[in-house]
Amino acid sequence: MNGTHPTEPLTVMLGDHPHTRPLRDGTVPVPGTGCEFLTSSPLPPAFARMVRELAYDICEMPMATYLQARDVGVPVTLLPVVLVGSTHHRSLTRLPDDPEITPGDLVGRRVGVRAYGQTTGLWVRGWLEEEYGVKSSDITWVTTEDVHVAQYASPPYVERSKAGRVVDLLTAHEVSAAVLGPKAIGGQGAGLVPLVADAEAAGLAWTERHGTIPANHLLVVRDDVLRTRPDAVLGFYRALKQSIADTAGLRDDSPAGRAVGAGWSDSLTTCLEVAGRYALEQELIGRPVDVVATERMTAYLDR
Repeated sequence: MNGTHPTEPLTVMLGDHPHTRPLRDGTVPVPGTGCEFLTSSPLPPAFARMVRELAYDICEMPMATYLQARDVGVPVTLLPVVLVGSTHHRSLTRLPDDPEITPGDLVGRRVGVRAYGQTTGLWVRGWLEEEYGVKSSDITWVTTEDVHVAQYASPPYVERSKAGRVVDLLTAHEVSAAVLGPKAIGGQGAGLVPLVADAEAAGLAWTERHGTIPANHLLVVRDDVLRTRPDAVLGFYRALKQSIADTAGLRDDSPAGRAVGAGWSDSLTTCLEVAGRYALEQELIGRPVDVVATERMTAYLDR
């Protein structure tokens, strides 16, 4: 674990997003403290380093990873920031030449996903059960990577494949469908077909029904840093909030554009409540999420 002295810069791990670049390039300064902005390409290995080694003072973190880390007592606190989010009905895909199937047809079948703890998978399995009555345990989930939280043991309906990529599971016909995150949809998943006929409309209907947009990446701070350097954390949070506000014109009115934001809100509270319920149903966590207690920890940031 890093030891942080009050005069040292905060070590910060953020993805390269339009709304984080003003912090990284100094356009929006962080008052009262220096920041050492670190990079990881690809970004996911940094998430594992944070929850396994507490490698950074402040770190971008996927929703599912945060919920699992919180569940096993990793000493990090959620800061009220959504860095990445979107709907995920288009994330459940198949090969274009394979027979047409619906999400309801997946009972008893095998579905590929990068890791059972991947956040896109959390959201996909959530709407599968809500809208089609398909429970996580009705499917065998075939993974290509481990979850970030080392203490987690996958349920018996999760298998590990030797395939290098999720799309390889499809092309090898190891699975009937695959879950791919937003970046993978435009990369390894190019040309794949969503199982949901009108995925965009279905995703919008989900947001209207729940009053929130699924958050993929949040932000956490190490508990010891929050305790010993509260002013530095507050300065960083306010600067990031300003950076998000200053770049609002770069985001469109899509769910992905509207998801980004900073500050506690009804939408963020609802998002955490729904994600926590999904995670419990899917055996990603072992106890309910107390969102009120979570919010209480950092409610002062917006005063």
